[in-house]
Amino acid sequence: MTKRLSVAIVGALVVSALAGGCGRSSSETAAGDNAAATANKTAKDLVPEDVRKTGTLRVATSEGYPPMEMYKKGTQELTGVDPDLGAAIAAKLGLKFSITNAAFDGLIPGLQGGRWDIVMSSMSDTEERRAAVDFVDYFNAGGAIMVKKGNPEGIKTLDDLCGRTVVLAKGSSNLAIGEKQNEKCATKMKIMQSEDAPTGLLSIDSGRATATIVDYPVAVMYAKDTGKYDVLSEQYDAGPWGIAVDKRKSALRDAVAKAMEELQADGGYKAVLDSYGVTANAVDGVLVNTQPWK
Repeated sequence: MTKRLSVAIVGALVVSALAGGCGRSSSETAAGDNAAATANKTAKDLVPEDVRKTGTLRVATSEGYPPMEMYKKGTQELTGVDPDLGAAIAAKLGLKFSITNAAFDGLIPGLQGGRWDIVMSSMSDTEERRAAVDFVDYFNAGGAIMVKKGNPEGIKTLDDLCGRTVVLAKGSSNLAIGEKQNEKCATKMKIMQSEDAPTGLLSIDSGRATATIVDYPVAVMYAKDTGKYDVLSEQYDAGPWGIAVDKRKSALRDAVAKAMEELQADGGYKAVLDSYGVTANAVDGVLVNTQPWK
């Protein structure tokens, strides 16, 4: 979800610092060195022993961001780009797949606390987060403005949100976009915070808010499915979303990166994106912390 800039990152940073991991440059160097050493191994070969012993890849996500993560209609079964790609990665690693729904702002703390192995939840790969986790990037997207169908207020750009009431999801990168814009506004926005994107849209339905900012592929799907909203075409702060791995788990990070390489090579990655109509958001090659893995 550009989703979401974790408000719990400070606690995660403390754990990361104690483990000796910090900063983007050191992470990139480790990724490159390890990639060179693993060129002739399969993803399954690279699975660290502690994960191999469990036999399961434990994935965490935060449901409510179709087409990325959502429940199958009428069920509590998670589906979407992230669960489907997570399952494909687990298969490449020779592991069973388990996925847990959790609050977005608890994903990184849970990862560092050992509750799950990786996080796949439309999480933006940002420099701040890289102080606590490494990312295997798998998607490119930015935030887009959503308004009521017909755009009655004539919103065209972020500048037009000044002086208006805007609803943005807690802990999201889109909240950060709104707050950054608000610093430039002569007449400040009133920013409401919702638990997630669907809850925010209810505020637009009721007239309490004029607009929201939602990741573009998610916004397009909501608008298409409901017929109640318009999505403006410009994407803000577009960048990669990544699979988060605890910075202390570089071996697992490289196993996941290798799985992505194999899925890109055999078409499995494209097949997942194709099934949800988001092929245009694919990354080119295997990226770790926004940099080529090899």
